[in-house]
Amino acid sequence: MQYRPLGRTGWNVSTVSFGAWAIGGTWGEVDDKDSMAALHRALDLGVNFFDTADVYGDGRSERLLARLRKERSEPFYVATKAGRRLVPHVAAGFTRASLTAFVERSLQNLETEAIDLLQLHCPPTDVFYMPEVFGVLDDLVAAGKLRHYGVSVEKVEEALKAIEYPGVQSVQIIYNLFRQRPAELLFEQTQKRGVGILARLPLSSGLLSGKMNAQSTFGADDHRGFNREGAAFDKGETFSGLNFGVGLEAVEAMRPLVPAGMSMAQMALRWIQMNPAVTCTIPGGKNPAQVQDNVAAANLPPLPDATMQALADIYARYAKPLVHQRW
Repeated sequence: MQYRPLGRTGWNVSTVSFGAWAIGGTWGEVDDKDSMAALHRALDLGVNFFDTADVYGDGRSERLLARLRKERSEPFYVATKAGRRLVPHVAAGFTRASLTAFVERSLQNLETEAIDLLQLHCPPTDVFYMPEVFGVLDDLVAAGKLRHYGVSVEKVEEALKAIEYPGVQSVQIIYNLFRQRPAELLFEQTQKRGVGILARLPLSSGLLSGKMNAQSTFGADDHRGFNREGAAFDKGETFSGLNFGVGLEAVEAMRPLVPAGMSMAQMALRWIQMNPAVTCTIPGGKNPAQVQDNVAAANLPPLPDATMQALADIYARYAKPLVHQRW
């Protein structure tokens, strides 16, 4: 495993970490026994950073991580998120009372006295223009409820605004072969300010695994079926906002570029690691085999320049016209 600094926290975190959305819900059927086996395997392989949220399975994912802490002795970091429980999900709801309540609930789920890293969970854009919200987070740090805080965002604009607040240690943003805009300006700014980048949805909801085709189906409880047009939450969260058919075409164009000894998923993860501004990727894993395949990307050789250019060309042809300016 390789490790990189996370913001100004003093932590060094695994470059391939663990995203715990899939073991919570809205990714189809999941079994807690398999989920725990996946979490244990991640630790075995050197993963020391786990990203979750209070809404993943209504706390299910957080509770599984609390169980992992009880079953293992080695230290690891848990990042969770708050804000998506608001109904309606509007900027006015991000009050001291609501944020404090969300934090207290996550503390109970995680069975801990302090959350390692709390992230605002893709709040409305207006929240990033409300200094009082970040003041509440500063107060929660001072009270010992949080060790650090950051943000999870949909748009580059939101990330650029968020890092103006001195307490923000990390930005979680979609960055993958189908969503390359963050590397244009944001990463330069986060490096200047010492802010970590957590690359979420690194495999574009599984598209970049190379295992899907036009006949692939998804269960009623799987967002890859019901959220393609943004019916439940931001469209960009599902297949990076890309039309499924276009995404499949792009994947086929990438397939010949996969280096010998790599899976397509590993190439996609290794591509993200090529950017030094990225602290870590947080792919999901429902079972130990998926975790093992993901984690192996941490120690693979760099992608050749010719491969990087060919991947950039595929992005420009298939994805850029559809997603680049939207997020």
